[in-house]
Amino acid sequence: MSTEPPRAPLAGVTVIGLEQAIAAPLCTRHLADLGARVIKVEQPGYGDSTRHYDTVVGGLSAHFTWLNHGKESAALDLRAADDLVVLEGMLTEADVLVSNLGPGALDRLGLGVDELTRRFPRLIIVDISGYGRGGPLDHKRAYDLLIQAEAGSCAITGTPGHPAKPGIPVADIGTALYSYSAVLAALYDRERTGRGAVVPVAMLDVVSEMMGFALNQVLHAGTEPVPVGIGSPMIAPYGAYPTSDGQTAVLGTTSDREWRRMTELMGCPELVEDPRYLHNDDRVARRDEVDAIVEQWCATRTLVEIQDAADKAGIGNARLNGVRELAEHPQLRERGRWREIGTPSGPVPALLPPGTARDWLVTNGSVPALGAHTDAIRAEFAPRAAQPSET
Repeated sequence: MSTEPPRAPLAGVTVIGLEQAIAAPLCTRHLADLGARVIKVEQPGYGDSTRHYDTVVGGLSAHFTWLNHGKESAALDLRAADDLVVLEGMLTEADVLVSNLGPGALDRLGLGVDELTRRFPRLIIVDISGYGRGGPLDHKRAYDLLIQAEAGSCAITGTPGHPAKPGIPVADIGTALYSYSAVLAALYDRERTGRGAVVPVAMLDVVSEMMGFALNQVLHAGTEPVPVGIGSPMIAPYGAYPTSDGQTAVLGTTSDREWRRMTELMGCPELVEDPRYLHNDDRVARRDEVDAIVEQWCATRTLVEIQDAADKAGIGNARLNGVRELAEHPQLRERGRWREIGTPSGPVPALLPPGTARDWLVTNGSVPALGAHTDAIRAEFAPRAAQPSET
């Protein structure tokens, strides 16, 4: 065990967020968690749209609190010459720029990626868009629901004839995480080359990547995956089953070997060699029959009985929880996964970020009020705009 004090791995890195909604703010928040200085540029008088979704966190919205702690807020009107000068001063010192403004916004400000690269060759630029540059849809606005619909995610979620958007904004979050990992790779590459990078990240590309197994099924088998509610169109049995005590067990198999163990668990060893259910493909084709077998077994047992038996047999299982159960989950509590962050109305709980080393210092920053740091940032960076950038 190291005796050195914890360190923030991104201490000394400055990140500018021309950001709104979820994708870019979540990316930059994770960078702030690891010690980067993140300056969030917001529209004066209104700010990030997620500030106004609700007021459940002491007057702040649930979204904004989740996405923006650990940042400084600079309320700058980038259409005004003086404030654009402040931003240019910030860029002379910045290591990373993350932007997910609307289509063409940076170009209209005279800050297109080619111009930024010319002026700030060490700058790492993550340019988040809905559909990428080029192609017939590059002008369109993009929200999580729209991208998921366009990319087919909703069509494999829900039940046949009733597509649904996943409750988690997977397009936004996936884009945030790809952007976050790209920043870390670009910082590492810059250490070796001395050059920054331009990383375009299109939300459509992110969800298309996530649709990999479904795409392969269409490309190679010519068939559309059929949505199955709580489960997977590619695996059976694999789903949610009511228990005798009014709860719901989630369990299933991910291999033929696990199916054999599950038949023994349910007291149906004769099913092991039944040609109707021998391989996963066979079970998927007869999903209704397989689900009925598992459902009948679960219906006569309590959740605890099912989970104890499944654990002993090496069968994955879970309880179908609501968000309240997650908030009170003992696995999070007993592993110390909660921390405290500041807000303008006082401290609130927040989860620690996943994927941090044991000896890294995680920054428990505060959620900024709109424009809380504007004056200090103007004073710090406006004079630097006239200074030549390093080459």
